[in-house]
Amino acid sequence: MNMPSATTNPAHHILQSVFGYEAFRQQQQAIVDHLITGGDALVLMSTGSGKSLCYQIPSIVRHGVGIVVSPLIALMQDQVEALHQNGVRAAFLNSTLSFDEVREVEGALHRNELDLLYVAPERLMMARTLDLVERIPVSLFAIDEAHCVSQWGHDFRPEYVQLSVLHQRFPHIPRIALTATADSATRREIIERLDLTGAQQFISGFDRPNIRYRISENRGNAREQLLRFIRNEHPGDAGIVYCLSRKRVEQVATWLTSKGLTALPYHAGLSAPVRQQHQERFLREEGVIIIATIAFGMGIDKPDVRFVAHLNLPKSLEAYYQETGRAGRDGQPANAWMVYGLQDVITLKQMQASSDAPEAIKRIERHKLDAMLGLCELTTCRRQALLRYFGEEQAKSCGNCDTCLEPPETWDATTAAQKALSCVHRTGQRFGVSYLVDVLLGKEDERISRFGHDKLSTYGIGSEHKQSEWRDLYRQLIARGLLAVDLEGHGGLHLTEQSRPILRGEQLLHLRKLTRKARAKTRERKANRFGDPGNSKLWQALRDRRQQLADEQGVPAYMIFHDATLAEMVENRPQTLAQLSNISGVGERKLADYGEAFSEVLNEYRDVEESTQTDTEEETLQLFRTGMHTDAIAARRGLKTTTIYNHLAKGIECGEVSLNEVVRLQQPQLDAIRFAIEQFGGGKRLKPVFDALEGEFPYEVLRCVRSDMTR
Repeated sequence: MNMPSATTNPAHHILQSVFGYEAFRQQQQAIVDHLITGGDALVLMSTGSGKSLCYQIPSIVRHGVGIVVSPLIALMQDQVEALHQNGVRAAFLNSTLSFDEVREVEGALHRNELDLLYVAPERLMMARTLDLVERIPVSLFAIDEAHCVSQWGHDFRPEYVQLSVLHQRFPHIPRIALTATADSATRREIIERLDLTGAQQFISGFDRPNIRYRISENRGNAREQLLRFIRNEHPGDAGIVYCLSRKRVEQVATWLTSKGLTALPYHAGLSAPVRQQHQERFLREEGVIIIATIAFGMGIDKPDVRFVAHLNLPKSLEAYYQETGRAGRDGQPANAWMVYGLQDVITLKQMQASSDAPEAIKRIERHKLDAMLGLCELTTCRRQALLRYFGEEQAKSCGNCDTCLEPPETWDATTAAQKALSCVHRTGQRFGVSYLVDVLLGKEDERISRFGHDKLSTYGIGSEHKQSEWRDLYRQLIARGLLAVDLEGHGGLHLTEQSRPILRGEQLLHLRKLTRKARAKTRERKANRFGDPGNSKLWQALRDRRQQLADEQGVPAYMIFHDATLAEMVENRPQTLAQLSNISGVGERKLADYGEAFSEVLNEYRDVEESTQTDTEEETLQLFRTGMHTDAIAARRGLKTTTIYNHLAKGIECGEVSLNEVVRLQQPQLDAIRFAIEQFGGGKRLKPVFDALEGEFPYEVLRCVRSDMTR
């Protein structure tokens, strides 16, 4: 790869010219600079925040090849192909290659013709591979998914432990370990096992603000709930649905397929060729939904997964965070949607009790499951609780989870809990939930009569609640540790010490109410993504052109351009190749390869719309002059508020309205925005301006100020 002149910053030049990004994000610049100067690093950065650039750019800048340790060989080809799309010299070494292909890669290494080499840990640890590495110049070692080294983690890979040999055999080559999922204990274990004691730590935080977290009770029709969610909010979108068992995976995939969706199963019981085929379809086609066990997902590099759904409770918050983090890697809005029920709680607790793991590990697993249940049952901001678990405090509620958008109702469950707990005690602390609910409801049942439980004081005292409500109550009592599942694995419940204050009336208990209706506030149909039909049509036309180019090359569509790049094209409507080059994600190679094809689509839609655009903007301006607020204009015209602000911004630019009529800003605020636009607002891009101002002002305000500056 051709390097820039010494008078420019080589890392920043590569960021812009190769990858098409204007500026580094968060700690990327510091990490890149640290590696370029030869330092070791441990990087914790949330999924979708650009971890790969932290080692890809230094690999290109430094002399030699960057060796990337990646745990899943199935994804290496796609990672390498994505680099090829940007003009980066990359290859992989794994067991899928023939002998001749291996020799070809090794020859390229010897000739210094590669910038990056992806390799599985077991392949790298082979004596032959280590000997090869010793004979070539190596720029750095990058250990991706570094949490796999933790024996306490849910993704432990024993071959990762051997990677400490890299420091022993190559002490002068910088190493970077990267992960999106590691609490403080796991980070300490990574440092110890990979011999990274002197490494600088870069902790960027766990928050994924573009993901909306939503958790609700399984009302007995989880599949129908899932289908409504997909049809209402994600028609035609790619998504992942996680289930606890292989049998459930097959059932749900078959059922969704029968409803007209493209749903493919993925679990360890399928043959390797079938798993590979389904994964490739998911990566390369639009709108494919994978129904999977946790066997699917680690290292998935598909940026446009718009939702991750769980039909069963994950075992831990680490697993939940890792799995939901596969949604929205491109930074665009995405959903983490889950339904769970009482049986999930009982099943997972039974699995823990019957495990052969040492008691110390069981104790940790119980703690992790309790934390997962706590997230499900709380009534405050879910994001705050999730981040707090990983040691990160967020001062304000997020405004983008179900409990923020529609705060759940609570009720005084003290009396009902006393009845439920008393029923457990009086029946001998050995029966499961279904039996206990039947006793509370006074059901006529042979077993109840045989045990004499129809004579108990708790028989029939629960008629004020329905069966589903009692089951919901028992689930919450188990989740709060007031009841425990028996260790024999038969599902019987027994009281814990924590239940005594409730039974004695010494402590009140408030619980969340069982929700019965789908939450209308969080429904957002995809058709309204851009506010007006013209933008939606252009969006689809750009996606169609992207898919056409991807099919011609046999690569996933996202490798041509991410959704975020297409969305920016829709928003900014670049008219020339020079303007198109200012769109985020359009580097020199992609501009040369695809610029004309996408400019053709943009020009076609501009010609059609120019004749009607003036009229629709004028209508907005006329309504605004009558004193109508932007929200009212949007409601009246059936458009998004952002579209109305676009019309007003054009009015400001043409002198039809003044800036202070549209937005109210104090002079210091206006000065700060103007300064940021002058410093970071090259071309038509506003995201660098938005980031520089730390999100203090919405894009609509920034756009209006910029229009005023261009008058």
